[in-house]
Amino acid sequence: MNEKSIYIIGAGISGLVAAIELEKAGYYPVILEAQGQVGGRVQTDEVNGYLLDRGFQVLLTAYPEIHRYLDLDKLELKKFKSGAIVFRPGATFAIHDPMRDPLKGLAMAFSQVGTLLDKLRLYRLTKMLKAKSTDLIFSSAQSSTLDYLRSAGFSKRIIENFFAPFFTGIFLETSLSTSSRMFEFVFKMFAEGFASVPAKGMGQITRQLFEQLNHSQVRFNTPVAGVKKNQILLADGNTITADEIIIATAHGKLTGHPEETFHQVTNLYFTLQQSFIGKPMIGLVTDDKFLINNLVFMTDVSPEYAADGRALLSVSVVKNVAGIENLEELIALELEVLSGISASYFQHMKTFSIPRALPHIDDVKNWIPPQHAKLYDHVYLAGDHLLNGSINAAMTSGRLAAEALIGGE
Repeated sequence: MNEKSIYIIGAGISGLVAAIELEKAGYYPVILEAQGQVGGRVQTDEVNGYLLDRGFQVLLTAYPEIHRYLDLDKLELKKFKSGAIVFRPGATFAIHDPMRDPLKGLAMAFSQVGTLLDKLRLYRLTKMLKAKSTDLIFSSAQSSTLDYLRSAGFSKRIIENFFAPFFTGIFLETSLSTSSRMFEFVFKMFAEGFASVPAKGMGQITRQLFEQLNHSQVRFNTPVAGVKKNQILLADGNTITADEIIIATAHGKLTGHPEETFHQVTNLYFTLQQSFIGKPMIGLVTDDKFLINNLVFMTDVSPEYAADGRALLSVSVVKNVAGIENLEELIALELEVLSGISASYFQHMKTFSIPRALPHIDDVKNWIPPQHAKLYDHVYLAGDHLLNGSINAAMTSGRLAAEALIGGE
């Protein structure tokens, strides 16, 4: 056992991974967590027999870092079908991955999603990105995702019908201004693996990380107000002196540096007698007059999300809806227009407003030298905001912070 006192601020993915790596090196870290449970932005609440992820999220099985830390078999991953269902008033059509399902890809060539040339370009893009290394993606010149798609020759039609709604739901911004590096990386991950969720909710990911800890102490309901040198100021006014500190959360407010910015999302859950999609696919709403960006019947993916056999519908709204008092009723009316099912049948379960859902990053990266995770002597940083907004980056940053601390001795 190493007697050095190490404190980690935040029990999200990056903080838990940092603790795992520190335990391997013989340390007994203490994690300070503001909430009453681990998970950060990856948590699942159980409400009346339903499993509600805090924000619609998926685990991409091609993420390289997850294979270091997760037993995917124990998570009992349930996979989404590739592609998406596109909804607009009076019309519904599908887009499929022609490399995974050539027959459906052929049918898609004549669908409303885009032009025949768009489908050919989509095939070529998929093939190109599967061959392009992650390191090369993150060292490429950057543009906005929208400019990237236009320069690749995609038509306005397929951008509006597929790319815009699909990647708005991933990037949580409506203008496709996110870096083209991030677009290429995410597209590659979708092409090489599958989008999935653990059978019992996304919170099982952070639960599994937490269960790997043997010597770490977690102090729940312990919010931190600030960090100065090797001093941690708690919100209750007490101070902790530490030998080493890892800040595994946004650090600007804690350290007096410029505060990080985030994209927000509102996630609403409804129950229904049965799914109107009937397959494990993401539904995209392309009409900009709607608040809804995407919708997914979680019970189509994993029936364990509901204990009573009803369908559980997750709806994501990326637009700013602050101040809309009757939001749930408006969303139910939009669902009626899209599905033809009366709004009265959609029983609202819960709404999550998530103001810090995804970090806004101009210069996305996949890796930094471990020493770059050091803020100053004895204080290190972790979190996906240092690299890119993904579970993969959260894990990478936690590992790099621990490596920097261990190597700094």
